[in-house]
Amino acid sequence: QVQLVESGGGLVQPGGSLRLSCAASGFTFSSYTMSWVRQAPGKGLEWVSNINSGGGSTYYGDSVKGRFTISRDNAKNTLYLQMNSLKPEDTAVYYCAKVVYGSAWDYWGQGTQVTASS
Repeated sequence: QVQLVESGGGLVQPGGSLRLSCAASGFTFSSYTMSWVRQAPGKGLEWVSNINSGGGSTYYGDSVKGRFTISRDNAKNTLYLQMNSLKPEDTAVYYCAKVVYGSAWDYWGQGTQVTASS
């Protein structure tokens, strides 16, 4: 069965960096576009970033553009999110998700908490 397992979250001071990982299994990882999505306390889901199956095309939400970098290692079935210059408003649970039909998500991980606070 499909499994997505995020890791790498934690508490960081504003301006700091974190690298999230998402280990995928149960499907042909290299064939699918993948997303990072986040949910801040008391708010709805916010799309963060997409990367196409080969890793050559990446897309970012306006709130993270220039600070976050999505990447993938298809040999390791792993998705990454490098987060730099973190702000308090980046505090959220971050999920990786498998994309289908171009823009929908059919599987999610359990999420990893990121807190940017002094």
